[in-house]
Amino acid sequence: MLKFLSFGSGSSGNCYLLFTDTDCLMIDCGVGIRTLKKHFHNYGLQLKMVHNMLITHDHADHVKSVGSVSGDLQLPVYTTEKVHSGISQNWCVRRKVDAQFVRYLEKGEEKLIGEFKVTPFEVPHDSTDCVGYSIEHNGIRFTLITDCGHITEEIAHFISISNYLVIEANHEPEKLIAGPYPRHLKERISGPNGHLSNEACAQALVENASPILHHVWLCHLSDENNHPELAKKTIETVLRDSGIVVGKDFMVEVLKRKIPSELYELNP
Repeated sequence: MLKFLSFGSGSSGNCYLLFTDTDCLMIDCGVGIRTLKKHFHNYGLQLKMVHNMLITHDHADHVKSVGSVSGDLQLPVYTTEKVHSGISQNWCVRRKVDAQFVRYLEKGEEKLIGEFKVTPFEVPHDSTDCVGYSIEHNGIRFTLITDCGHITEEIAHFISISNYLVIEANHEPEKLIAGPYPRHLKERISGPNGHLSNEACAQALVENASPILHHVWLCHLSDENNHPELAKKTIETVLRDSGIVVGKDFMVEVLKRKIPSELYELNP
């Protein structure tokens, strides 16, 4: 049985688990190790079940604990060469990834990591480099797309072949415009290498979701420029206007910024 769990999704820290009874991937590690230990304990899980780590990009909210967790658990860390370089230069990562645990991935090339077939793909974002991951296990395809400025043809393809999808719904444009951020930050967030708005996320689903899609989780919501109920309502409204009924065609849920999600079982 394939299972999914979020330990945090947003600028306060991102960390996701995709696992079976015998193998576990951790995707991003922006949550402190003491918090991770607490969460694992609360779910009746053990940190030693994690066998490998995937990193999307080198911003602190995705990597600040990667060196500590990798070193303490002796875990290989997989990502692109540019992301690894960015991690090594990020002052927020106090404990760097030891050279013996560095593993490189090439965008567009599938790699078997434990029980999982992992394909990284390019995601436009203003980090050193940024990738999404499409992961296949026993015929089930799980895809994660976070910190994404706009939807490319390649991203659209991976949405279209996914059974389960984590996708960014970062901000509501009107709240961003009216909010307290300085102009340069507003322009960065709304730009082509920034973050997906609720509307852009919804449109990506309208244009690319296929009948095999079962469940969508909205991730990386802004605390200042969005709200879980607003994001979900916007996505549901845009989908309904295009003839897609949430709860019938597929499920849509919001991942909380600081609160772990429920434990999801991913069925074929």
